[in-house]
Amino acid sequence: MARKHKHEEHENHERWLVSYADFITLLFAFFVVMYSVSSVNEGKYRVVSESIQAALRPVVAPPTSSMKVNVGDYKSSVVPTIGKKITVVKQIEAAVSKFDRTFKLKNSATVSTEERGIVVTIADSMLFESGHADLRQEAYPLMEALADALSAGVQGVNIKDIKVEGHTDNVPIRSAQFPSNWELSSIRAVMVARVLTELYSVPPTMVSATGVGEYRPIADNLTPENRAKNRRVEIIVLTKSSE
Repeated sequence: MARKHKHEEHENHERWLVSYADFITLLFAFFVVMYSVSSVNEGKYRVVSESIQAALRPVVAPPTSSMKVNVGDYKSSVVPTIGKKITVVKQIEAAVSKFDRTFKLKNSATVSTEERGIVVTIADSMLFESGHADLRQEAYPLMEALADALSAGVQGVNIKDIKVEGHTDNVPIRSAQFPSNWELSSIRAVMVARVLTELYSVPPTMVSATGVGEYRPIADNLTPENRAKNRRVEIIVLTKSSE
């Protein structure tokens, strides 16, 4: 009697494909959900990116003219305390005057004495293009002249502190790089401070930079002329005699 052979059932070795397919489907669904809930605000991203680049960008732009503005003739030795403030004012005024004569300009900066100190006011058109915070090439010789006068005051132990303030008019800017006048005025002040300290060796320990936007005008903003007056950078010099 012939012996019957029992056929063994073949085991299905491809069952793992079912689990693998489920895993791939879940993974795909996960990335679809993540992509759908994530949206990059391009404007804010560009603001952060450009602000970081501006802060890290080295200040290396040279003056446009090879003619060096030397105000060394006006540097003086230490004078009695009662005359320190007057001496610094004369040094700064002489630097501005010599710069104007050299480059045939008129009133590139004004110098005044106030309760808060010696105030050097520079119109934004002298320093920056409209809506920008990079210094114009024409501004570097003026910065050099002012730095020489300030360094003379520091060497004479006259200057205690140097504050750079950025000011704008009340017209909103709202660009990708500058969402408001706060950012524009602040970065402009920082750029002037960096040029004075990094290029022309004004001691950085004495320098600070502040942006105040449109909130400290010196004229009303009703006319283009008055708005131009408000768009400015002020360098406030506090001498030891100012105390």
